Amino acid sequence: MWRDREHSETIPFGIAAFRIGVYAPWPFGYTTVERRDAGAPSCIGNVLWLILAGWWLALAHIVTGILLCITIIGIPFGIANFKLIPVSLLPLGREIVRTDEPFATR
Repeated sequence: MWRDREHSETIPFGIAAFRIGVYAPWPFGYTTVERRDAGAPSCIGNVLWLILAGWWLALAHIVTGILLCITIIGIPFGIANFKLIPVSLLPLGREIVRTDEPFATR
């Protein structure tokens, strides 16, 4: 029984990591929106994520985006890296939607 409790505390962080992993390879045509019903647990989780992993993920996307924008061919990929900054910085309480439906989940 103690194992179930141990793993249930890390499930939101695993889902957030999976969300980033699904969005990162092909962010074109998709965007992230905040979920209004996320609540206080996602806020607390975002603070923990920011301290433990979010800041260096966002920093890596900033550096990679700047380096990609140096070349003309890399500009779309640099912009895609800049789109990944909010979801990698604070992923809990966000949802990935198509760009033609950004208001569908609000």
